[in-house]
Amino acid sequence: MKLTDTFVKRKQPNGKVQKHSDGGGLFLYITPEGKKSWRLAYRYLGKQKLLVIGPYPAISLKEARERREEAKKLLVDNIDPSAAKQEAKREATNAARNSFEAVAREWVEKYSGDWSESYKGHIMHRLEDMVFPAIGKRPIKSITAPELLAALRKIEGRGAVCVAHLAMRECGRIFRYAIATGRAERDVAHDLRGAITPMRTVKHFAAVTEARAIGNFC
Repeated sequence: MKLTDTFVKRKQPNGKVQKHSDGGGLFLYITPEGKKSWRLAYRYLGKQKLLVIGPYPAISLKEARERREEAKKLLVDNIDPSAAKQEAKREATNAARNSFEAVAREWVEKYSGDWSESYKGHIMHRLEDMVFPAIGKRPIKSITAPELLAALRKIEGRGAVCVAHLAMRECGRIFRYAIATGRAERDVAHDLRGAITPMRTVKHFAAVTEARAIGNFC
């Protein structure tokens, strides 16, 4: 008989390992202490194997059933679900290690030795408050110019055109560092030259020193 949400929620520990089947190899595993998780028993290349789907209630009964069906589809294609899960975990770990934020922090750590604390603080403020929320978690190699532009235009939209240019410059340095360390192939910040409002050019006039001339401005 298939499990129900009520059964899964209310089932209590009894001091022993419990296994409650939902069919198709899926079962609820309960430790003697009462921790619950979903597991899937299956056969691959003639061998009995076990896939740990994940903990309950983080993964609901409905989600566990969906993952059982996903595993069955992999088996039809002669793919071991356990191996596929480990590969996905490795890819996720690599993506986190090579995210824009991770590379940016590594760049700051490497090059900030000669920076003043004030200069470093300004850079980190721009990155942490304005850039990381938009693209920080993205793998740096997959960030596109339009994605970076969207982040910079949010800064520009606050009226902080100069800050947007500074952020673009710093992002360019981070992308070039990522290229040098084999984690990106292109500096997308370079592609954005001319894409945000130019900074105003301040004109400097010669100082007026004669009293008679100064009077002309009063």
